[in-house]
Amino acid sequence: MPNLKDIRVRIDSTKNTQQITKAMKMVSAAKLRKAQQQIVNMRPYATTLLKVIADIAVTQRVSHPLMEPKADIKKVLLVVLTSDRGLCGAFNTQICRFAENYIKDNKEILQKLDFMFIGKRGADYFARRGFKAIETQTRLDKEVSYALASGMAEKIMRLYLSGEYDEIRLIYNEFKSAISQRPVAETLLPVDISKQTYLSDVKNSHFSVDMIYEPKPEQIIDQMLVKHFSIQVYRCMSESVAAEHGARMNSMENATNNAREVLGRLTLTYNKLRQEKITTELIEIVSGAEALK
Repeated sequence: MPNLKDIRVRIDSTKNTQQITKAMKMVSAAKLRKAQQQIVNMRPYATTLLKVIADIAVTQRVSHPLMEPKADIKKVLLVVLTSDRGLCGAFNTQICRFAENYIKDNKEILQKLDFMFIGKRGADYFARRGFKAIETQTRLDKEVSYALASGMAEKIMRLYLSGEYDEIRLIYNEFKSAISQRPVAETLLPVDISKQTYLSDVKNSHFSVDMIYEPKPEQIIDQMLVKHFSIQVYRCMSESVAAEHGARMNSMENATNNAREVLGRLTLTYNKLRQEKITTELIEIVSGAEALK
């Protein structure tokens, strides 16, 4: 049985841990508020941009290498997006397991399956299992920006346009709410415009769908597709960062509550042992006094 000194040390240690987890929860909550607002503002723009591309492509009958679906998918680049740090519950674990399940289901039917990791945790997880990446990007939580996403998108587009891959898929945690994140496998390339169009919305309006474009629709599509792809990569990165802050906030809140319960049990044990020690000392004093009589 531990003595009083050992229990006091554990109580002090648990209190220090509780203060740290409480501070980390507050930091994550502040970062989450900013990241959540960024996601809310970005989603309508990303969706509308794809609809505009779809309308121009459909009405003007424009084709582009980034929009042409491949008949047979044999070469895939899998981009796995995780965080650089831990202490965020099952945030990284569910992404890594989701990616592992995708690999198990598709490795037999694919001729080539390469990996690109964004985030240190995912890269370390798959490196321990013998998977080599063509590129790894870290420091996402501190340097997530449109410039970073645009650079990554440009590299991915070059790989796709060179014919090295038939499909680019991104696995990341989609931000639903502060307490909910969902792992998603999203096909980045080729760009799917089959379900994105304004035409069904404008049929009953007074606006004409016949428009004259300047510059040519082909040039507009080319520029907008590059912008769209960069925006999608940036959106996925921002979704992952917001989901990470939400997961870390919940994890730190649970750790704080657990520390409170541990403190309650340790304090109760400490008081019981202290009372037993006092009672034993009183009995020894009374017994000694009785022996002197």
